[in-house]
Amino acid sequence: MFSKKKSPGVSQNKLATLIAHDVYITGDVEFSDGLRMDGHVKGNVSGKAGCETLLVLSNRGSITGNVYGYDVIVNGRITGDVIADHFVELQENAHITGNIYYQQLRMDVGASVDGKLTRRDAALTPASPHFESATFAPEQSGASAAEQ
Repeated sequence: MFSKKKSPGVSQNKLATLIAHDVYITGDVEFSDGLRMDGHVKGNVSGKAGCETLLVLSNRGSITGNVYGYDVIVNGRITGDVIADHFVELQENAHITGNIYYQQLRMDVGASVDGKLTRRDAALTPASPHFESATFAPEQSGASAAEQ
């Protein structure tokens, strides 16, 4: 009757890599495990497909490109779409200009999103989605998934 519900949140807590605040990267970044980003990336940032990755973007960091990961915590600026297989947390200084695709979402007061929030069904989530999947028309992505 009074069973504990599983609280939403990140499943990965290991941050193996740090990109410091004075680092500027032009190009795509792929990581496994966890990445804390205080720096700036102009390119896509993606967790390795099939891994329970964690991206933490601090209030000093920014990404101009699409973001993909298992769990994504944002307190900085992203100009691009965010695709999370599991959990997205938007902290008070988060500013997203783009769409967010998530299974679980937490948004603090002060965070802003200029785009659509779309909940992903866990049963229909592909094991390794690509950035392009968020930009395809629904009939195109459904056909390719059915053919495979």
